[in-house]
Amino acid sequence: MSYIYVKLRQRCQAIVDGLSLPHPFTVESFCTRLAAQRQRSLHLHPLPRQAAKAGACGLWLATDVDDHIFFEQRTARLHQDHIILHEVGHMLFGHQSLELGDDLDDLGDAPQLFGDLSPQLIRRLLARTDYTTRREQEAEMLASLIRTRGEQPTGERRDERRPDGVPHYLGEALGVGATTRGG
Repeated sequence: MSYIYVKLRQRCQAIVDGLSLPHPFTVESFCTRLAAQRQRSLHLHPLPRQAAKAGACGLWLATDVDDHIFFEQRTARLHQDHIILHEVGHMLFGHQSLELGDDLDDLGDAPQLFGDLSPQLIRRLLARTDYTTRREQEAEMLASLIRTRGEQPTGERRDERRPDGVPHYLGEALGVGATTRGG
């Protein structure tokens, strides 16, 4: 395992260890609990079709008082959940958006993509499309660790309950029962 991967996993695991996950775990119940922990409302919305056509599958928008996660609805439920958890990853890491200029002409057709949202919110939302690789890796790893931890029985660690290895995780991701080693 590379040093970079180990450090990435440690950063993500530290965040997961600080979360109170509901049991049984659902993304909706997790988001409700997370909103209460953060004392900020968290709203889940379908991604506008125009944004999906532009190539987005999920977006996180932080306002002064609450958070909004937009996710693609024309995909499998498991993928929707991962998109939401990925955006939660950006939120928990505090990934900040880049600032665009004040000229709304820079936004092109963006105001039509999000209907009732103010130009200031749209500016903050769309500025998030230019992430560094590290930010995307953090959000992806954190989403996976939240899901993994959430699906475990309370107090049980994954390495005590599941075999290691690519075949197991591939089978799990595809929804196919994996066999245990040695029998």
